[in-house]
Amino acid sequence: MNLQKEFLEFILKKLVESRIPYMICGSLASSLYGEPRPTYDIDIIINCSPVQLKNFVQSFPQDRFYADIEMANDAFQNRSMFNIIDLESGWKADFIILKSDDFSQTEFSRKKQYKILGLELSVMSAEDTILSKLLWSKMGESERQFRDALGVFILQKQKLDIEYLTSWAKKLEIDQLFGKMIEQANKLDE
Repeated sequence: MNLQKEFLEFILKKLVESRIPYMICGSLASSLYGEPRPTYDIDIIINCSPVQLKNFVQSFPQDRFYADIEMANDAFQNRSMFNIIDLESGWKADFIILKSDDFSQTEFSRKKQYKILGLELSVMSAEDTILSKLLWSKMGESERQFRDALGVFILQKQKLDIEYLTSWAKKLEIDQLFGKMIEQANKLDE
């Protein structure tokens, strides 16, 4: 866990220095809200300008990190993802460029502040973690992503904004997966 904390701390320092707003998502977020599961990557949504991105990527020492500015620029242009890898520890951070669609903008605006591993982090909300995991499940037909969403739903059920979840599940056309998740959660409650 110390290597993960050191890597995350280094990444956060570079984001702050570059003045890039960010939001932790993926399995680190779902582990915070639901069932923890091991992972060797950290998923982070970032909202930056081309200059901020260039400064951020170029701030990583090339003798220790794989950080490709061309991949980052391509990700910026396509609103996709690039990664930075710590060559010593093997830890990887996937940086997802914030998209302009309504859901992406809404989930980014709803990020929460948490203390994880002794670090202050901006983290995707529990509701948006569920929705994004269900979206990934639908795109890749991944049972692991579905289980992550289910774990968050079960453990956060009393705190969740169900109206928000229901509305976005319908808009995102994942309402069938959302219904399946609720059905499985209810079976576990019986």
